[in-house]
Amino acid sequence: MDTRDMENQTFSDDFILLEGLKVSTESSLPAFVFLLLIYIFAVVSNISLVTLIFTTRRLHQPMYLLFCNMSINDIFGASIITPHILRNIFIPPSERLIDYDSCVIQAFCVHLIAGASHTILMIMAFDRYMAICKPLQYATIMTKAMVVKLSVGAWTATLFFVAILLGLTIRLSRCRQVIYNPFCDNPTLFKLSCESILINNIYGLGYTVVLLGCSIGSISLTYLKIASVCLSSKNKALNSKALQTCSTHLAVYIFLLVSGFIIVILHRFPHLSDHRKVTSVLVHVTVPAFNAVIYGLQIKEIKQRIITVFNNSKVALIK
Repeated sequence: MDTRDMENQTFSDDFILLEGLKVSTESSLPAFVFLLLIYIFAVVSNISLVTLIFTTRRLHQPMYLLFCNMSINDIFGASIITPHILRNIFIPPSERLIDYDSCVIQAFCVHLIAGASHTILMIMAFDRYMAICKPLQYATIMTKAMVVKLSVGAWTATLFFVAILLGLTIRLSRCRQVIYNPFCDNPTLFKLSCESILINNIYGLGYTVVLLGCSIGSISLTYLKIASVCLSSKNKALNSKALQTCSTHLAVYIFLLVSGFIIVILHRFPHLSDHRKVTSVLVHVTVPAFNAVIYGLQIKEIKQRIITVFNNSKVALIK
């Protein structure tokens, strides 16, 4: 079904038509299996990570509790989008309907997850800064209570700003009923209106600039200070610890940042809209899986279990 046919469809005002992914009949099953496997891996690995941290007393430390924060965010993020996309793969384009309220909730969750990812990573950068640059003060400042306060603050601030973002959108009347995207987000929602969206664009741009500015600025400054301390220190143990813990955090942050920028850049090229849709879906599915692997390899218990399973598999093959 082409764009004109979708626009000419008529259905209840309470429902919106999602364009979804353009997948051929031959590619539907492979695409479904591929996305499903990544989704299952992301959810299972993140749940396992959270369970291990909560059940292992040795891991009740700020860094690992922040890992839990990120894993819970990733489980939530993958689950709010992926099942819907998987369902729509086998549904004809003309029947990919979603009611408006569900679309708003999905858009709210998409932006909440994205914002929380950045705020949680900022807290993690601060944690690494305190551990490496101010080790004597670390235990007294980065307590469990402080981690809880910072985490609640990160989620609350994001919740507040995203609520305003979506509040400005739902006040608009709708004159269109087709969303040219695999899932709902704020830009696709306010484009359904024929009213002026100037305020939406200004606030949305301002929110993005502030979020990314704070994120990039604070993390860059934090790691410059960490690098300065490591370069001036002759303590090999300190430098090794800094490299191990900081490389994990930076890998996750850079992957998140680069994938986000790729989607933003692809938005500027309308003729690459199909590539943008596939990329956005892959990002929302693979980021949780990638994070679980990176954080999992940071925990000694998980690495030991992986080595044990690998060695057992080798023995079984030899026999």
